[in-house]
Amino acid sequence: MSDNNKAQGHVEQFDYIIVGAGTAGCLLAKRLSADPNNRVLLIEAGGRDNYHWIHIPVGYLYCIDNPRTDWRFRTEPDPGLNGRSLIYPRGKTLGGCSSINGMLYIRGQARDYDQWAEITGEDAWTWDNCLPDFMRHEDHYRLDAGGDADPDHDKYHGHGGEWRVEHQRLKWKVLEDFAEACVESGIPRTRDFNRGDNEGVDYFEVNQRSGWRWNASKAFLRESEKRSNLTLWHSTHVLGLETDTTGGEPRCTGVRVERAGKGEQIAQAAREVILSAGAIGSPQLLQLSGIGPADLLKAHNIPVVLDLPGVGENLQDHLQIRSVYKIQGATTLNTMANSLIGKARIGLEYLLTRSGPMSMAPSQLCLFTRSSEEYPYANIEYHVQPLSLDAFGQPLHPFPAITASVCNLNPTSRGTVRIRSADPKEAPAIAPNYLSTPEDRKVAADSLRVTRRIASQPAFSKYQPEEYKPGVQYQTDDELTKLAGDIGTTIFHPVGTTRMGRADDAMAVVDPHLRVRGMKGLRVVDAGIMPTITSGNTNSPTLMIAEKAARWILEND
Repeated sequence: MSDNNKAQGHVEQFDYIIVGAGTAGCLLAKRLSADPNNRVLLIEAGGRDNYHWIHIPVGYLYCIDNPRTDWRFRTEPDPGLNGRSLIYPRGKTLGGCSSINGMLYIRGQARDYDQWAEITGEDAWTWDNCLPDFMRHEDHYRLDAGGDADPDHDKYHGHGGEWRVEHQRLKWKVLEDFAEACVESGIPRTRDFNRGDNEGVDYFEVNQRSGWRWNASKAFLRESEKRSNLTLWHSTHVLGLETDTTGGEPRCTGVRVERAGKGEQIAQAAREVILSAGAIGSPQLLQLSGIGPADLLKAHNIPVVLDLPGVGENLQDHLQIRSVYKIQGATTLNTMANSLIGKARIGLEYLLTRSGPMSMAPSQLCLFTRSSEEYPYANIEYHVQPLSLDAFGQPLHPFPAITASVCNLNPTSRGTVRIRSADPKEAPAIAPNYLSTPEDRKVAADSLRVTRRIASQPAFSKYQPEEYKPGVQYQTDDELTKLAGDIGTTIFHPVGTTRMGRADDAMAVVDPHLRVRGMKGLRVVDAGIMPTITSGNTNSPTLMIAEKAARWILEND
């Protein structure tokens, strides 16, 4: 593979250009370059993933809001959050968000994908037809030699693929008792969240290999970078898409970039340009290139190449509401890491065994359940941690505590991503509009009550839990809803801003095969194409989307 500093010339020719070397882009690069006749260019604005904290699981704490690895976006002041603005991390390095995320392997629910098929009119998006695309790149630990897979496990999981899935390397007594409290409150145990119905409680499975983060760069680029037909330009900012409007339907012909130390340059694509810049980056680039809502483009003096009103609309995200419980008689990270000696022990354990708290994903215990009986399926997800802090980036509390964060899996609130100017270096305005619907506010209030119900069960009450946040004084729907606005934070799952849809759907940006409507030679392949957010973490569904898209692209479909 040609590296960033080897390619020369003002205009370079390729067959396929992939914008964004994140979760989707890395997989696409490997699949498309498997044919030596395909000349593939992969472009990444960030640098190589050689920062040590990327690879140590707990290092996400040092990667998020770090300019080396994160775009450091912020949301607009949000009325649903009582005027607060949130940090909005997006990966800025090879591997993209897979280099800074929580490493949690969750696919969502079968009904998510069946809904996509109904919305788009394309049966390829049903759960049954998406399952092989999840399995193709999977390498699930339970199918290892000597693994504990049940007889049906290989019907739902793959083995030998690039994307490693492992169990977490440590357990916590207090979390196991919290899980038992879930059972006492009517939530079943499960061994597998990824067979179509994820209701239940268990530890998260994680994208790690032997205690190291397993990101998309390691999984899909490390071997394929040896291919002579794959070129990587990292530290390269895409300024805009090149389009040809002289014929009938406009065509995307390439990209204009700014390369580190080389200035501006044009790369041309003989077949396709594929945007995999994510649910924030892809709509931003489309708008900068004159593809998007005409009124928005005209307001920034950008010539309208294609009026697509849905570009940057339909933003969906998961908002988590954190409950912190002080407890007695339990070991938590708060108490383990509250001294230099404790921190040294943690570091030594990781050095010697690749285990202990430094191998932790941000969340350990997972449960999916219902906020109320009116839902026939699990509509809320918990991330439970043996630690607590006032806010992300703040020090751990000096007392033993756990955090139970709950999010609405299927929010009805919709937000926007819109450019602020024609300057490609200026961050877009991100307005998620959290808690802007009555349904979302009700689910928020009800989910806090579910947390309290679990915490009151015998298995957990033996720790004498004290609700430190939000506080038992908040009881009514109005009080709990306002409180959710005060303490809610994103869990970094933006989707939907370039959503797919039927031909008669005026707000659809791409067709069911992810081709930009009204523009030849251009696709979007990332989480932005989701018409509705998945009922769980969004990284693995993005890989599935890329797997499916790669096949369509190679088939020239």
